[in-house]
Amino acid sequence: QVRLAESGGGSVQTGGLLRLSCEAPGYTFRSINCMAWFRQAPGKEREWVATIYSYDITTYLDDVKGRFTISQDKAKKTLYLQMDNLKPEDTAMYSCAAGPLCATKPLYWGRGTQVTVSS
Repeated sequence: QVRLAESGGGSVQTGGLLRLSCEAPGYTFRSINCMAWFRQAPGKEREWVATIYSYDITTYLDDVKGRFTISQDKAKKTLYLQMDNLKPEDTAMYSCAAGPLCATKPLYWGRGTQVTVSS
């Protein structure tokens, strides 16, 4: 059973920053792997935010490009999301996901960590 556990959420003001972590002790970071961050704001559909593939290839939602950075530490089996210059519209529950098709059909999900950005 793969368990993903997010941490690092909180409340910040516009322009602030947060670093989210996702620990995945039971997940095997094989040479071909895929991990992603998603978010869901109240009353909205869950949306994909960023993905990191093998060899640290990354992709981002247009709205977060240049502000968010996804990274991973395979030795620590931990995924990160550095979020800079946060905006109120970034307020959401952020969840990490993993699996061969992590950006579209993840196999594993964390429970999420809340990010709230006030103006």
